[in-house]
Amino acid sequence: MKLGVSMWSYVHAWKAGKVDVPGFIHEAKRIGAEGVELLDFFYRDREKDPADIQKALEETGLPCAVFSISQNFAKPDPQDRQAELGKIKFGVDEAVRYGAKVVRVFAGDVAADGDIKFEDARTWIVEGLIEGSHYACEKGVRLALENHGKLAGRGDQVRGIIEEVRERAGHPTLHANPDTGNFLLVGQPSHEAIREVASLAGMVHFKDFARAPEGHEGFAYQALDGSKFLGTVIGEGDVDLAACVAELRAAGFDGWMNVEYEAEEDPFTGVPRSLENAARFIR
Repeated sequence: MKLGVSMWSYVHAWKAGKVDVPGFIHEAKRIGAEGVELLDFFYRDREKDPADIQKALEETGLPCAVFSISQNFAKPDPQDRQAELGKIKFGVDEAVRYGAKVVRVFAGDVAADGDIKFEDARTWIVEGLIEGSHYACEKGVRLALENHGKLAGRGDQVRGIIEEVRERAGHPTLHANPDTGNFLLVGQPSHEAIREVASLAGMVHFKDFARAPEGHEGFAYQALDGSKFLGTVIGEGDVDLAACVAELRAAGFDGWMNVEYEAEEDPFTGVPRSLENAARFIR
C-alpha cells in the first residue's frame, strides 16, 4: 500500500488563507507523504491553477495519486444531472493532466426534508455513474465511489451500486473508495463494512472518528441514529484501523491509502501525526 494525504485534510487552513494547493503539495512532501490527493474544491482559477499545481508536483517529485470531485446525481432535473456528470468529466480530465489513475466520486444524497424517493434517486445515481464510467474508461482512468451519505453510506449499498454499474456498463471502471470513518455514521463497524467492498477498492480514505462526549456543543458529524462523532488524529479515535487494513490486505488491495484528516486540531500538527500513525498501521 502507498501512503498519501488528501488536501481535504487542510480545508480549514485553506479557508483561512494559510495554504494553497502548491503549498499543500510542498507540505505533503515535507511530512513524508508518498503522494497527494487533489480536489476540484480547492481550485480558485481553473485557467491558472493547473500550471502552478504541475510545477509543485515537479518540484517535489510527488505523484498526484487521486483527483477527487464531489457530484450529486440525486436530482430530479435531467439538466442538473448532466451538469453533475460534467463534474466527473472535469475530474477525469484533470486526473489525466496530472497522471492520476483514480477519480473519487460520490453517488449523491437527498435533503432531509426532500420528497425524492430512494428508488428514483438510486436509478439516477446508477445511470450517471454508468455515463461517467464510460468517459473514464475512454481516458484510461478508474472511478472510485465513496461511502458517503444515506444513499451510498453502507458497504452493501456501495457494493450493490458498483456491481450494477459494472454489469450495465460492460466494464469494471467503477471501484470503491472505502472511507474508514464514514461507515460509523450509518451504524456499521468500519472493518465489517470494508469487508463487503475491499475486493472492489480502487483507493482508500484513511480516517478516524471518535464518539462525541455527552454535552458536546461544537461541530460534530451526526449519525443516522442521532449519535455524534468528531474527527480525530489517525489512531486516536474509535475506528478499528488495524482490522480495516487487515480486511484490505486479505482482499489483495495494494493501492493508495490517503489520510483524510477531519479533526479540529491545526492540520499542520494533526496531519503529520496522522501520517506517522497511519504508517504504523500499513507498514
